[in-house]
Amino acid sequence: MWEYEHGIETTATPEAIWRLWADVENWGTWNAEIEKTEISGPFGTGARITMTPPGDDPVELCVAEAVEGELFVDEARFDDLLLRTVHRIDRVDPDRVRVVYRMEITGPGADEAGPQIGPAITADWPDTMVSLVALAQR
Repeated sequence: MWEYEHGIETTATPEAIWRLWADVENWGTWNAEIEKTEISGPFGTGARITMTPPGDDPVELCVAEAVEGELFVDEARFDDLLLRTVHRIDRVDPDRVRVVYRMEITGPGADEAGPQIGPAITADWPDTMVSLVALAQR
């Protein structure tokens, strides 16, 4: 298994962050690594998301879990690998939350493939999360 986690604290409310997460078709406004996103149905467990990075092939995601105002988990399969990303909001104190993204890559060959593909996928997370919370704080 390969794993990576990044978090950022903010005064943005969980509701504001959740609204941005649930507005899938506008993820590109705060995530520069997304050219286009589409969702089948409402944002929640079981939803299918097609995310297209600039100049790249679309990536199919499934929302494996969603708890409004707290977290959502998306999963992508590439051959025998499962790429699972947890997006979580943790309360720090009454005025602050910590937004956490965690990726886990599992499956046969994950110990070898994870260190090759994981850092490329997660490299933009710090910048993306800064943009997300800045927009949520407005």
